Parts: sequence; C-alpha cells; structure tokens
Amino acid sequence: MRKILFGLIMAVTATFVGCGTATKVPITGRTQRLLVSDAQVLSLSNEQYSSYMKTAKPSTNKENTEMVKRVGQKLATAVEQYLNANGYSADVKNFAWEFNLVQDYSANAFCMPGGKIVVYEGILPYTKDEPSLAIVLGHEIAHAVAKHSAEQLSSQLKAQYGSQILSTVLGQAAGATWQQIGAAAFSFGSSSLLRKNSRSNESEADYMGLIFAAMAGYDPSVAVDFWKRMSAGSTTKKPEFFSDHPSDERRISDIQARLPEALKYYNPAPVATTTKTAKKTTTKKK
Repeated sequence: MRKILFGLIMAVTATFVGCGTATKVPITGRTQRLLVSDAQVLSLSNEQYSSYMKTAKPSTNKENTEMVKRVGQKLATAVEQYLNANGYSADVKNFAWEFNLVQDYSANAFCMPGGKIVVYEGILPYTKDEPSLAIVLGHEIAHAVAKHSAEQLSSQLKAQYGSQILSTVLGQAAGATWQQIGAAAFSFGSSSLLRKNSRSNESEADYMGLIFAAMAGYDPSVAVDFWKRMSAGSTTKKPEFFSDHPSDERRISDIQARLPEALKYYNPAPVATTTKTAKKTTTKKK
C-alpha cells in the first residue's frame, strides 16, 4: 500500500515540476504549458462559483437579464461551432455556460473556468447596446477558452514551489483530495480563481473577444467607442506597469490595430426589408 501511495504522489509531483502539458490557444495559436488539468481547475472553479452565487443578488431587471443571457448564448454557440470545427472538440465538453446579471454598481464582469460568467449591472451604462455587451462577454468567454486561470495557477506553482513541491506533496494525508492538496500546498484561497489575469492574458482576451463577437454577428468595431466610454468614466488612473490590465490608451490602440482581422469574421445578420409596389396609373384621353 505504501509503495502504491508513494507512486501516486510521485506521479502528481512529476506533473507539477515537469514541463506540463503543452496546448495551443485557439485563434492566437500561442503555446502554453499547463501544470494543472482541466478537471482540477473545473473542480475548484465550480466550488468557488457556487459559493459566490449564494451571496450574489441577481438583477431584478428582467429585460437586461434576458439580454445578457441572449447575447451570451449567441456568443457561446458561435464559439463552440468554431472550436468543434478547428480541432478543439475535447475542450467543448468542459463548458456549461451560464450568464448572470447581478446587482453591483461596479463596471465589471468576470468569467470562471467552465463558462460561468457574471456581469455587474454597473457596466451596462457603458455598453449601452447589445453589440458592445457582446464585446464584454466575448472578452470574458475568451478567458475561459484560453484557459487563462489554469495558466495563472501554473505560473504560481512554478514561481512559488518549483522543485520544493515534492516535500510539500509528501506531507499531505494519504487520502487527500485535489482540493485538500491545493488548499494546503498551493494556498488556494476563496478568491484564487477570481485573481486578475496578467496583462498579456488581458490583451489576448481583447483580441479573441473581438473575433468571437464578430463570429456571433456583432460588429467588433464598436469596441473602440466602448473602451473610450470606459476610459472616460474611470475614476482612477494607474500606469500600465503597475496594473494587471493594459492602459486604456494601449488597449484602444491594440483593438484598432486588430479590427481588420476581426472584421474578416464579421457576417452581420440580414436586415429584413419591405418594398412597396408602385401603384400603376394610366391617363385616359378624352
């Protein structure tokens, strides 16, 4: 029994201290190496999401709530079609999409791994319309599709533990679950999966979000005015170097540069038109 346990622990340890699993991010093709599996991240994510939703207050605005769900599901459908058509079918099974609008005056939104997305009511005065909301939701969906939470957790593991992980894992109880090992060895707090992404992850989500919005039939060019409204409404300004997000100016500039590529995916829904038949008149000679 001890040999079996030791073998299992060594296998888990090797996963963390080795090179990890190499994957390519959809759309961008960037290679990332993950030290945590989808199942592990989803297990932690679902637990934290359930905990958050128990205290969150759903919006009482039925029209806005339905809009968030409608736009979100339209994006999710387009994204899954793309993933299935481009060799990412195995990833699609990890998504159980949920789109929630909650009572919070902050101009914000967040996404948990597995497709659990929460929009704060405070961002709607900035989105103003469905295409701009699609930019926000596309950005959040991109975080899930690109597995940014798993990437950040992997980076944390490498930075904090490295080769010392062996002694940490060996100190766990024989029957420890992944959650127990994570809590003891990796210091996963109640908000660990809500931790801000890196600037590079945020920029990647901006780019992917533009394309996802375009795939769903929303004009990605509205992103420029949306981020300008967000920038004008910001009460605090921090230099980009000290922020986990790109500066407003950098973000807008990058989006403008990426729009030509995003517009290649844009296929707006046809607008129904009505035509009037001209009434034929004749003049009789008397």
